[in-house]
Amino acid sequence: MSLKISSHVSIPLSEIQFQAIRAQGAGGQNVNKVSSAVHLRFDIDASSLPEAYREGLRKLSDQRITDEGIIVIKAQRFRSQDKNREDALDRLAALVRAAGATRKKRKPTKPSRSSQQKRMDSKTKHGQLKSQRGRVKL
Repeated sequence: MSLKISSHVSIPLSEIQFQAIRAQGAGGQNVNKVSSAVHLRFDIDASSLPEAYREGLRKLSDQRITDEGIIVIKAQRFRSQDKNREDALDRLAALVRAAGATRKKRKPTKPSRSSQQKRMDSKTKHGQLKSQRGRVKL
């Protein structure tokens, strides 16, 4: 069993640790008895992810990634532990996909001559308008 990231990349579930904890917030009588929330832990450096994905995850400035390179996701959105586990896995997959996405390189551009001329004309016009606002001389 594995968590599918893309058509070529997947994470074996053996590399992901789950820990059931008690959820916070309102929940009636069950909140103090049932451990329905889930802590997911995933070690980036010890994983079988390709190097590009690991490098992307290390570069992310996400509060869910510790200094040691461990991703910690707390899922407590649902009342059942199974749904919270699925939610945590979905969030991990989304995080890894975001880290593996290659961003398009920005091409530096230069404003056209006509746009520069329009800008200068509007500045001149605005300056003339402001100069007319002065005190009226008699």
